[in-house]
Amino acid sequence: MSGAFIAFEGIEGSGKSTQIARLRDRLQAAGREVVCVREPGGTRLGDRVRSILLDRDQVGMSPVAEMLLFAASRAQIVREVLRPALERGAVVLCDRFLHSSLSYQGHARGLGRDRVLRVNLEATEGLLPDRVVLLDLDPDASLARALERGAPDRFEQEAMDFHHDVRAGFLAEAELDPDRFAVLDGGADADAVTTSIHAALTDLLPELS
Repeated sequence: MSGAFIAFEGIEGSGKSTQIARLRDRLQAAGREVVCVREPGGTRLGDRVRSILLDRDQVGMSPVAEMLLFAASRAQIVREVLRPALERGAVVLCDRFLHSSLSYQGHARGLGRDRVLRVNLEATEGLLPDRVVLLDLDPDASLARALERGAPDRFEQEAMDFHHDVRAGFLAEAELDPDRFAVLDGGADADAVTTSIHAALTDLLPELS
């Protein structure tokens, strides 16, 4: 593959959407094709799965069902969007990918990393991001940001202990794969975060230097 695959990770309200939009604009101005997607979603099937997963009335969803729904959406977007984009040389910016499932379902829901990884590697046919930008932020601050956007979704309305567990899951993943991860302070000024992201990606995207 000749493109570059960058996944943005972090708990709700960590600033992923803002930074993805800024990076997209910078790369497009440099002449690169950029494909921005979010998970779950990004395809007709994925968008329908997203509506189920985020529906605050879907109480009692089992962790296994949750994991499999995310994997189904991921399998579709890899086949339909991500691989074709990478093969034609595009830069793919993905708002969440595999490491969200490892952190949310594997760590916070208690399904275990190995189980979630096995299911998702099957779903993605082994596709992994070239770089994971983790915007780390204290859950109290991040949830306050997220709730400013409107009524909480099914994940945003979880207890704070859940969000702390998700954050711990992300940081554990970063420790396991430090060459793939760039862990940045999501609580910093947005312009400073943008600068740090560019610095973390220049080896993959020289346009950012």
